[in-house]
Amino acid sequence: MSSSPRIVVTGGHGFIGSHLAERLVTTGADVTVFDAGALPPTLDLLRRHAQHVSGDVRDPDRLAEAITPRTDLVFHLAATVGVDTYLHRPLDVIDVNFTGTQRVLERAARVGARVVVASTSEIFGKNPAVPWREDADRVLGPTNVQRWCYSTSKALAEHLTFGFVQQHQVSACVVRYFNIYGPRQRPAYVISRSVHRALNGRPPVVYDQGSQTRSFTYVTDAVEGTVLAGAYDRAAAPAFNIGSMRETTIGDAVAMVTAVIGGGGSTLAVDTNGQLGAGYQDLPRRIPDATRARLLLGWSAETDLRDGIARTVEWARANPWWLATDDSGAGR
Repeated sequence: MSSSPRIVVTGGHGFIGSHLAERLVTTGADVTVFDAGALPPTLDLLRRHAQHVSGDVRDPDRLAEAITPRTDLVFHLAATVGVDTYLHRPLDVIDVNFTGTQRVLERAARVGARVVVASTSEIFGKNPAVPWREDADRVLGPTNVQRWCYSTSKALAEHLTFGFVQQHQVSACVVRYFNIYGPRQRPAYVISRSVHRALNGRPPVVYDQGSQTRSFTYVTDAVEGTVLAGAYDRAAAPAFNIGSMRETTIGDAVAMVTAVIGGGGSTLAVDTNGQLGAGYQDLPRRIPDATRARLLLGWSAETDLRDGIARTVEWARANPWWLATDDSGAGR
């Protein structure tokens, strides 16, 4: 009988999920990927060495095919995400992120598996007291502005997680990602969209003069923090901020992309209100205090932004299928 840990990754065909599943496979884990979508091209490692269960994360019967009594650990990354989705499909965002998390936690409680639930920096809303610690307040806009449905759905997923720990003694924790970027990301976010547009001969987009600041975190760093959180079970359902503490303006990040690619540096200025309407409200700063992850997990973001962009550009140039994908999403 194999002594390898049996691990399920929901959303394992997605951006962070596929990198996480690959990382787990290379450590010798027995990995099952659960996802409703097709396996993207170039993921031969997962095709050969992971089991795959196709299904909607809200479907308890399909989840039971993946999360079995033999499962030791579940990384729950399945979600509906992106500015384009929460502006136009808010009901899908709320249902998948809330109900899907509930179904995963219910199944984990039944079989006794530990769970790491992926969350987001978005839960803090527009709290001006940056950088945000894990226990920082949530400050949100009105409920009729769809901008906040994603934040609220993921916060409810966190409430579910902590509730299952308290009432059903599930071993679980939350990781909150801050502006993750890298190879295979859908070209609807700051770095990925800028790389995609520049390599396709179009100027990258800069919203509202690009003075907003973010903490760009390379995907392999985020994966390492997630794996460490999976192994940490000495506290009752802690949350960990997984993000770089280096603050960079969006304008500087876009300029770095064009410098790495070697383009002329021209950009397309876009007014957020004019393009996205009143349903979107941007944040001037989004920076974590990741001290807890450093002290308890021994983790910090190591990859320099320029190096991470260079790796992303190198991968993009080698994968024309990605360059041919649509970049009409407006993720931030």
